[in-house]
Amino acid sequence: MSGDGERYQEFEPPAALKPFVRVIWTYADPDPAPVIQRIAPDGCPELIFDLGAPYEEQDQAGAWRLQPSALFAGQMTRPLALRPVGPTELVAIRFEPDGARDWLGLPLAEATDRRLDMVARLAGFSAPSGDPEGQVAAFTGWMADQRRRTDWRIDPLIRAEIEAAAADRPSPVRSPADQRALQRRFADRVGVSPRMLRSIFRFRRVFDHAAHPGEPAAEGWLGAGLEAGYFDQPQMARDFRRFLGCTATEWAREQQALARAIASQSYKPDAAHPA
Repeated sequence: MSGDGERYQEFEPPAALKPFVRVIWTYADPDPAPVIQRIAPDGCPELIFDLGAPYEEQDQAGAWRLQPSALFAGQMTRPLALRPVGPTELVAIRFEPDGARDWLGLPLAEATDRRLDMVARLAGFSAPSGDPEGQVAAFTGWMADQRRRTDWRIDPLIRAEIEAAAADRPSPVRSPADQRALQRRFADRVGVSPRMLRSIFRFRRVFDHAAHPGEPAAEGWLGAGLEAGYFDQPQMARDFRRFLGCTATEWAREQQALARAIASQSYKPDAAHPA
């Protein structure tokens, strides 16, 4: 799936971080095409460290701005458009949907649809260029040290709701008061509502079920959408517009590099490799 010189790899987190971290991934492209990459929500916040040239991000007004070299990407509810400006090399920690709250030290709702500057927070951190395993070891070691310094926890109710959403199981029946309390806890620890997270997970399952996520035919997208839980093609098409800002066919035709790497690997079950 990678072009010449391009690489994307995923690694399992160490046991101490596994309740909080889903996967660590690395990406590099020494000569990226200067095209727009559309990144879809996947329900997980991320901590990203740039060893190469940071990407430019398009804001809501359409202007392009350089991202910081270290950033926390909160939950996404709308498309993210990026473009490379030079050789790229990244190492990133993808948290569980509810795994970043205690590391960040802020309600996750404050980071939703935002990329927070983490340059000061990662001051002094370094990772070896050109060495994915070394980058992962450095980043997980740094994060494990952060874990030892503070008390991280998982809210069992929130985690159970996330697991039900991921498995497409119905939520328990709750009173209006209990449902409002759940909404508040989700805003704090996840950053989006339970309903929004279910919508994001359903959209992600389209890529799980696509035989070749980068470029399935129209009927392949429709079949993947039906398997993911959509009623019909128009319903799925609305979510492509909502979460990617384009049609499935346009995304498959236009996307390459990081966007296609993430869709082809990260959305697939059991994609991670041991670190």
